[in-house]
Amino acid sequence: MTEPSQGEPGTPAAEEQETPAPQPEGPPAEQPVVEPAEQAGMDELTLAQIALAERTNDLQRLQAEFVNYKRRVERDRDLIRENATYAALAPITEVLDTIDRAREHGDLDAGFQTVADQLERVVAGLGLTKFGAPGEAFDPTIHEALSHIGEDPEVEVTTCKVVAKAGYRIGDRVVRAAQVLVVDPPSGPTA
Repeated sequence: MTEPSQGEPGTPAAEEQETPAPQPEGPPAEQPVVEPAEQAGMDELTLAQIALAERTNDLQRLQAEFVNYKRRVERDRDLIRENATYAALAPITEVLDTIDRAREHGDLDAGFQTVADQLERVVAGLGLTKFGAPGEAFDPTIHEALSHIGEDPEVEVTTCKVVAKAGYRIGDRVVRAAQVLVVDPPSGPTA
């Protein structure tokens, strides 16, 4: 007699094979999931208030970062504008010097006078201002001393006596220092 193979249905060997235990339907009958906050006795309203406070802090932080970003961008734009104006107007100071030298030699022709006046108005409108006049106290941050020409009893501090080239600035930024000849106050006793 031949023994039935274990894989044939209806044979006692096939029924003796282990089958997995049936899984119960639905979630296992374990303990319910409890949040740590609930274990501490917090109710749902308190949890919602904590979450709201966290989101509010996040929003305020983002808003502050955005405001700071906008300020940085505006500051950078102003700096770029100022640098561009400086770069454009710095070479024009030589043209303005030429106009000043022409005026020192007499009245300008009507046509040239109109162009000179218009140029000076345009650069003044862009913020370029002229400084440096005889009699000003010498300030090394805005004046370039070309020479000391002695002592002058009429001055109490080192003073600009002659202005060789006027200085120019845009706002507080010096485009070119005024080139001057200076005199010192008397060093000894005066009689």
